[in-house]
Amino acid sequence: MNTRLPRRDFLKVSASAAICAAMIPGTVNAADSGKKRPNIRKGIMWSTVGAKGSVMEKFKICKEAGFEGIEAMSHMNQEEVLAARDATGLKVPSVCCATHWNETLTHPNPSTRERGLVGLHQSLKDAHKYGARAVLLVPGVVNEQVSYADAYARSQEQIRKALPLAEELKVKIAIENVWNNFLLSPIEAARYVDDFHSPWVGWHFDIGNVIHYGWPEQWVRILGKRIVTLHIKEFSRKQAEEQGCRKGFAIEFLKGDNNWPAVMKAIDEIGFDGWGIAEQGGGDSPEGLKKLSTEMDQIFAS
Repeated sequence: MNTRLPRRDFLKVSASAAICAAMIPGTVNAADSGKKRPNIRKGIMWSTVGAKGSVMEKFKICKEAGFEGIEAMSHMNQEEVLAARDATGLKVPSVCCATHWNETLTHPNPSTRERGLVGLHQSLKDAHKYGARAVLLVPGVVNEQVSYADAYARSQEQIRKALPLAEELKVKIAIENVWNNFLLSPIEAARYVDDFHSPWVGWHFDIGNVIHYGWPEQWVRILGKRIVTLHIKEFSRKQAEEQGCRKGFAIEFLKGDNNWPAVMKAIDEIGFDGWGIAEQGGGDSPEGLKKLSTEMDQIFAS
């Protein structure tokens, strides 16, 4: 007996099945189910953890709040970080270079730039020690004393000097978009990374930092696979306009101008698989950290 359906009937049945499947619990998407995306792991930046305590105590508080990892600062006591990491099971997915603001790679003084390079080298070594995938680097600053062209050339020159160590240690140098008057568009940001012709340079994309002069979802699509790590941060344009630019960050998660569903959609589209790390106010207590963790779950599910 021939039980095969004619092609036309088969297509009708398949379409009906797809519609029904979408209505069955367990087949809905992350936004509908309230479950966070499995491709984004939830971390928090060390400097965001304002709760009092030792390195070990802070790691334990973050673990209890529901975080999976902590982005360490460079130049911390390695043994303390390793002990806290191993005791709590938290990962250290990224290390933030602690010297990149004071000893910039774009400084007019060559000796200052060299000290900045030494700081980057230490950041790479710390990241390797902790098993981190990347180092967060602010590449430099443009100001009245440092021209845009000089910043571009100087920062790339110094970063190229660090590439052999990055390759040896298998740690990526991830450039962050910050309010440094430099790399102000996603197209330029992509070009900056591509100029190195190296798999060991990528992007640490800060979602909140872009909102003042752009739309994060647009940056995500242009940067694409160059994005190594995400910083999850909120920003309010209205608050910035009324109280001053930096006051735009003094807003709770989900109450600012981030279109989180649009951002998450773009992140899905580029196939991002990595860490979303909170750099958000409010983590000054165990309760505050738990609130941030819960709100990040909502963001990742949007």
